[in-house]
Amino acid sequence: MQIILAGLLILIVLVGLYLISLFPFMTYMNCISANVPISAVQLVAMQLRNVPTNVIVEAYVRVRKAGIPLGLDRLEVHYLSGGNMHKVVQALISAKNSKIDLDFERAAAIDLAGRDVEDAVKVSVHPRVIKTPDIHGIAKDGIELIVMANITVRSNLKTMVGGAGEDTVLARVGEGIVSAIGSADTHQVILNKPEILSQKIISAGLDVGTAFEIVSLDISDIDVGRNIGAYLKNAQAIADKKVGEAKAEGRRALAMALTQENKAAEQEAKANLVQAEMKIPHAIADSFRKGKIVVKRKKRQTPTDRSGLGFGDDAG
Repeated sequence: MQIILAGLLILIVLVGLYLISLFPFMTYMNCISANVPISAVQLVAMQLRNVPTNVIVEAYVRVRKAGIPLGLDRLEVHYLSGGNMHKVVQALISAKNSKIDLDFERAAAIDLAGRDVEDAVKVSVHPRVIKTPDIHGIAKDGIELIVMANITVRSNLKTMVGGAGEDTVLARVGEGIVSAIGSADTHQVILNKPEILSQKIISAGLDVGTAFEIVSLDISDIDVGRNIGAYLKNAQAIADKKVGEAKAEGRRALAMALTQENKAAEQEAKANLVQAEMKIPHAIADSFRKGKIVVKRKKRQTPTDRSGLGFGDDAG
């Protein structure tokens, strides 16, 4: 009996030593010093699940110090889901200090969607300026305008998950500027009032479905490019000239073909005539042989016959 009790005692001691080895004393002491209550059982359970307790507890202490009601288990679940604990916690603290409505579920969803939630909160507080590349548009008078603009955007945390990024905003703004230039009667209208472009872009609601909200659009530069209308007219004239030349060449080729056909017909007629002429002697000879042609010879007149021709003086 004593041996059994001794074995149980040894087993209990070994289990206790093992649990003591798992218990993160430094982390627990940090929680106590920060006046953040945490259960020792939770720490041991996290150690058994191979979760880095120092990372989770550090984030937990920060959110509790910031006055954000958040449970330790939710932080652990987000970490196990592959999230960035540091960025989520920093985003929550920044949002609370900036009085932005952002809860843990939304911040975790933004982080798990692959976006930088900490940067999203910063851009929501301090809007970012996006510079557009050169945008080429043509007014109705055919003059090309080259526009460069600065787009001031602010993060839209509600559409950050699933919303389009900066590339879509740039593409939509570029399309809107080209459309606005194309609707102007002359390029002078845009040069005199460049704010027309800004007004049309802002009123068009081009930020719908994106992760950003367009705050303003500032035209930084407008340059006059080529006279596309004159170039197109010249190109059309050249094309029409080539078409006319092609048609004339076709008519000339048709005329030459008709001339050659007439010459061939003439040669054929001459050849038929020669063949017909060659058949004439054969036909005559054949007619002689068949007696179809008879040659009648005239009798020669004698002197007596001549006297009867009416010469009276000689007869007397």
